[in-house]
Amino acid sequence: MKKLLIVDDDREIAELIQIYLVNEGYATELAHDGEEALERIASDTFHLIVLDIMMPKTDGLEVCRQLRREGSVPIPILMLSARAEDMDKIMGLMTGADDYMVKPFNPLELVARVKSLLRRAYQFPKPGDNGGEHEGAVELGPLVIDKSTHSVSCRPEGRQLHLTSTEFGILHLLASHPGKVFSAEDIFQAVWKEKFYESNNTVMVHISKLREKLEQETGDKFIVTVWGVGYKIEG
Repeated sequence: MKKLLIVDDDREIAELIQIYLVNEGYATELAHDGEEALERIASDTFHLIVLDIMMPKTDGLEVCRQLRREGSVPIPILMLSARAEDMDKIMGLMTGADDYMVKPFNPLELVARVKSLLRRAYQFPKPGDNGGEHEGAVELGPLVIDKSTHSVSCRPEGRQLHLTSTEFGILHLLASHPGKVFSAEDIFQAVWKEKFYESNNTVMVHISKLREKLEQETGDKFIVTVWGVGYKIEG
């Protein structure tokens, strides 16, 4: 059973989210400020966090920053905010959130987003499928992108890159098809497995963050922008 942490200082909203997620068979815990959330995460294992931005003591953006700085196994984060402006969404995604929803939201849509994030993060191929323990591994310069373990390592030292599940999905998709140009719509539908909307800038933000991490680790961004078309990794 997947265990989820719901973090929101509005207790009614937190409890409403909890009801819907428990009805879907998930175990849940609640936290009502950022400090309490960090304490719970440090002492327990969670498979996903639903995280409000505007909270007392430590806000959701700082919670997200601290989790992504730790370099541990990246927990999928669905960020919530009452602010609908594009810059707020971009800030949340650049901080390390995997997805972003604006309040008020449809609880059924939130459940669908949670399911999608969990599928991307934890649905691995079965050992031995299509042969070999590294089924799905793709080499990209010094990087080994292994779908079977959902990990990216950098040779020769074997250092691990700490990518979110969404960043991993984008990198694996592009690296598996060197030279092929994917539009933002192609990437969104392949990785998020949801309908793409023209005004959606989510892909752009995640690729920007992914490039930053790749450059920090290897000195190369790898991902090329084909202006007006999409993104590719050179073949």
